[in-house]
Parts: sequence; structure tokens; C-alpha cells
Amino acid sequence: MNNLIYKQLRIRGANNVILLIASFALLIMFESVILILFGADVKVIEFLKIEKGFQFLGAVITPLQIFIVLSSIVLFFLFFIFMKKTKLGKAMRAVSDNPEVAQIVGISPEKIYLWSFVVGSLIAGFAAVFISLEQNLRPMIGAEIMVKSFAAAIIGGIGSVPGAILGSLVLGFSENYGIWFIDSGYKDAIGFGILLVFLIFRPRGILGLKKGLDE
Repeated sequence: MNNLIYKQLRIRGANNVILLIASFALLIMFESVILILFGADVKVIEFLKIEKGFQFLGAVITPLQIFIVLSSIVLFFLFFIFMKKTKLGKAMRAVSDNPEVAQIVGISPEKIYLWSFVVGSLIAGFAAVFISLEQNLRPMIGAEIMVKSFAAAIIGGIGSVPGAILGSLVLGFSENYGIWFIDSGYKDAIGFGILLVFLIFRPRGILGLKKGLDE
């Protein structure tokens, strides 16, 4: 998919906004194919037995949720080590900062784009497995998660991996603690309300660099 779509767009000088729009278009296309093949019914993966949750600070958390949290933390640290310590990770950071300079010192941006696609898809695959175990599956669930992920990235700071994680935590805690006080139907409204506040008062996000809209 990288060579078929994204590489062709980069050759034509497409910027990051165009690439993002292309990603949404592909997502909608794949969801439509899933809808055609498997129908609109909600699917349930009965892989693990549902167990009673534990009380923690007034909230209930299940063993599966604990497993997901711990696994996510392990994946984060493995990804952190990969990006900081390995040759490929350092090359990916260099291309992200300045692809022209990286190419001058012998790094092939196209190879790095391909590896970034592979690594990102691998992480997304783990996330998909965790979500499928925790939630019921619907054909359009990908779009819902993508929009929330984009909102979390903006809150944390576009271009910052720690910022994206921090933004996800802020968004998740705000939504889930917010529905203690108001109806759960307003959960999405809470999240997007927080996003609107950040877009108005701090568009670069919590850990984002001061550039672009915020200059």
C-alpha cells in the first residue's frame, strides 16, 4: 500500500495533509469492503472468558484490561528503545526531522518511509487485537478510533510520540471520568470539547513545538 498509494503521492509533491486525507479515504474504502463481505452485524470474539473486575479508586477494571494496559506499557518501552538505540530508529527520526539532510548523509527516505509503514502497521495490529478482545467489532469502528487518535495527537502535540501518548491519556481519562457526572451518551462530546479548547488556546498541543499556527 505504501508503494501503491503513498509513494505515488510523494512523487507528485503531496504534503502531509494530502497524505492524511488519502489515509482517511483508504480507511473508508476498506471499511466498505468489510461491510460488504461480513455485513453490518456486530461481531464478538469469544476468545477469553469474561471475568469479574476489580475495584480500583472507585472504578472497575477487568483482568483483560489490566493485561492490555501492561502490554501497552511494554510495547511503548520497546518502541522507545527501538527509536532511540537502533540504527533504523535513528534513521527514522532523522528523516522525520529533515528528509533532505538525511538523504545527504546517505539515508534513503523512501526506504525509511517503507519501514515506518511496516512498524506503524505492526503497532496498529497489536492495538487492533487488544480492541477486538475488549470491545464488540463493527464495520465502522476503524473510523471512530482514527478520529479519536487524531484528536489525542493534537491534544498531546503533533509530531511528538510522548505527546501522543499523553494526549491519549488526557482524552481517555477526561471522557471516562466525565461520564460519572453526566450521561454516558455525551462521552464523545466531552472528548471533542477538550479538543476544541486545545485548538483555540493551545493548537500546538501539550508537548508540541511552537511553530505553525501558534507562532
